[in-house]
Amino acid sequence: MLDHRIADWDNAYANGANIAGSDRWPAAWAEPAQAFRDALSAQGRARLDIAYGDRPRNRFDLFLPNSAPRGLVVFIHGGYWMETDKSLWSHLAGGGVGNGFAVAMPSYTQCPDIRIAGIVSEIGAAIAKAAALVDGPLMLTGHSAGGHLASRMVTTSTPLAADVARRIRHVVSISGLHDLRPLMRTDMNTVLKIDEHEALTESPALLRPMDGVRITCWAGGGERSEFLRQNALLANIWTGLGATTSAVIEPDRHHYDVVDGLADPAHALTRTLISE
Repeated sequence: MLDHRIADWDNAYANGANIAGSDRWPAAWAEPAQAFRDALSAQGRARLDIAYGDRPRNRFDLFLPNSAPRGLVVFIHGGYWMETDKSLWSHLAGGGVGNGFAVAMPSYTQCPDIRIAGIVSEIGAAIAKAAALVDGPLMLTGHSAGGHLASRMVTTSTPLAADVARRIRHVVSISGLHDLRPLMRTDMNTVLKIDEHEALTESPALLRPMDGVRITCWAGGGERSEFLRQNALLANIWTGLGATTSAVIEPDRHHYDVVDGLADPAHALTRTLISE
């Protein structure tokens, strides 16, 4: 019999320390993101820093296809709710835009200046504002903490208005953090300040999905075991609650490069996201 027990919770959720060559990031994102923004701005297909709220980081970028959008993709960045911003990820709009979708990428206020529950409300406001600008079906995706925020949007306690929520066709949570309780055991919780109440009310795995939800939980084969467990967890639980779910492990990908497929219109990650 093989017992499982995590003794070092910080190491369990530490990505950089456990990925060879991790010092490549965030530069590996920043340069292609800037090039993508510059290219679409030159073509008049980028609307940058659209305000969706009053706080300084309440802004999103909207990237547009060559013709009328088929719908809207929203990508929510990660960074444990306390790092990075929209500027590092612009190139990941390439897959959606290349398939005829508009792609919105919001920033949000970060911990400790806000609680995770507050970020959930901000992302709801960002999606609502973007959805008012683009007609058609809505697809949500996010990476790591962004995967948490994307899946949180399709729970029965969503901050989204009913008319916006009805437009959601698919959610893809990439390396998502779906149960916040383990993070209470990490040193980063001195910044996140997750307590038991917030973990219970903001963890998608502990909440009910909205009727008709379709979600794909996607992770890299080289992820930390906790990310693989969190990936399988939400798909498993929500299957039992009536959602349409799938769990995908992409071989030879780790926590930092698992998102790269979103930049490619033909990649399986992009094709999965925009499928209906």
